[in-house]
Amino acid sequence: MVGSNIAGRLVGDRLPNLDDGLRYAISRITYYVLLVTGLMAALQTIGVQLGSLTVLVGALGVGLGFGLQNIVKNFVSGLILLFERPIKVGDWIEVDGTKGQVTDIGARSTTVVTRDNITIIIPNGPMSNGTITNYSLSPIRRVDMVFGIGYDDDLKQAKSVLEQLVADDSRILKDPESQVLLSELADSSVNFTVRAFVNAADYWGVY
Repeated sequence: MVGSNIAGRLVGDRLPNLDDGLRYAISRITYYVLLVTGLMAALQTIGVQLGSLTVLVGALGVGLGFGLQNIVKNFVSGLILLFERPIKVGDWIEVDGTKGQVTDIGARSTTVVTRDNITIIIPNGPMSNGTITNYSLSPIRRVDMVFGIGYDDDLKQAKSVLEQLVADDSRILKDPESQVLLSELADSSVNFTVRAFVNAADYWGVY
């Protein structure tokens, strides 16, 4: 066991051009391969025939098969994402409450970076089978903004001011046409809702 551990570290140290994560993975794989090989050689040395390990090997094979199911599922899901393209690199999406931009679609997982620059790795299985909100799929998005005024204020003047603000804002599209609606008589204010349409690609702040 000590020898295989040392050999694994030596293999990792001889790959300086790789990142730490990949060198560690190669080192651990080498360790496990040498460990299993050494155990099998030791069992033969003490007279234990490999044929008697058939049941154990079969059980390990079943366990490995169950483990590979998720790997194959995520791999196939990754192919579906790449070919059907419900999402693509650069899209702003929301999955299970997580909002961010897709930066990579790999063989087994998709990388999403949030507005706080937090990187989240999501398996491709849930990405292809679950519910995804893709904010970038449609080039136009509606934004609802609520403004409140006092009951003593002039309603017509307030609506006129809001309409002028919408007309003067270059970020708001002229088509579809925006609306200013009297939406609620609240306890302490009269609320107007401005329904405006913006270019989704240029307006991540509304997501």
